[in-house]
Amino acid sequence: MTDTLPTDDWADRLRENREEKDRFFSEHPQSPIPPERREGFDGLAYFDPDPEYRVEATVTVFEDPDEIDFETSDGRTITYRRPFRFSFEIDGDSYELSGYRQEPSDPIFVPFRDKTTGQQSYKDGRYMELEPEEELSDGMTIEIDFNLAYSPFCAYSETFSCPLPPEENWLDTTIPAGERTPPL
Repeated sequence: MTDTLPTDDWADRLRENREEKDRFFSEHPQSPIPPERREGFDGLAYFDPDPEYRVEATVTVFEDPDEIDFETSDGRTITYRRPFRFSFEIDGDSYELSGYRQEPSDPIFVPFRDKTTGQQSYKDGRYMELEPEEELSDGMTIEIDFNLAYSPFCAYSETFSCPLPPEENWLDTTIPAGERTPPL
């Protein structure tokens, strides 16, 4: 992608996005925060915005995607297709994440774990969703912004069932970007 925002504009948009999400979590009837805890909810915890965790990833497209069964937080399984793999570098080291969909029109689901998992971020991993403006093709590049990584709803309430990141999306590095351990 060549259409990235200048760092100041990007950071401002990120802060606005976080404020909007905090409002949703504290006020909306569909908030994952249980109603009895919303009054004391003071906003989500985030790592500071860091442009180093906006990475350019090279796309690999799988024409005949494998079906992957995900374990969920409540012990069930849910099936996704794996149509994409994203290769990128952080601090000079190479990594890969797979992107999943249940339906071809769905956003690309990128669940992951890293060395902050269970320490500084949610114990079962975090999610990102990618919604590229154009159809992805082999070899193109796309921006992955880990500053947008978020905790799944099951981090706030056991009434939600959440897919757990498969082992192929466990990163052997620290990603101090996005949401931190949920405040409860």
